Amino acid sequence: MTYEPGSGRFDWHGLIVPVELPEVVDEISYERVVMNAGATWDYFPGHFDPEYAKRQGHPTIFVNTMHLAGFVDRVGTDWAGPYSRVLRRKMSLLGSIYAGDTMIGRGKVIAKSCNISGANPQFLIDLQIGVYNQRGELCCPAEVTLEVLAE
Repeated sequence: MTYEPGSGRFDWHGLIVPVELPEVVDEISYERVVMNAGATWDYFPGHFDPEYAKRQGHPTIFVNTMHLAGFVDRVGTDWAGPYSRVLRRKMSLLGSIYAGDTMIGRGKVIAKSCNISGANPQFLIDLQIGVYNQRGELCCPAEVTLEVLAE
């Protein structure tokens, strides 16, 4: 682990690339799909109406893009610690995560760099993250750049 709990600091200098991130698992209930869509004001019927989703060829309602983006961010920031922040995220939607599915996040560090062009150096970490369902299907590949507070 490169985040030092309680210190607020990340051992960026000690980070040797590549590094596998811990897997993050999240059970997706019907309530969570509907609550997230409501909380983000995303009133597309595929996120709360199972009959509408079925008429569109889906087995049931599915999580929205903002839910997936938040989960992708969580995979990176859970590993990097509370003083990390997402600077860049690029996602592709290849499949859906449905109510009743298990959402699984897997990632790895692919690069690190230090931006010294500003007044203070920025310690950056590039991640590749994949969001899978319980059947092992890749639903959302993503690239994320984190900034960390480093020693």
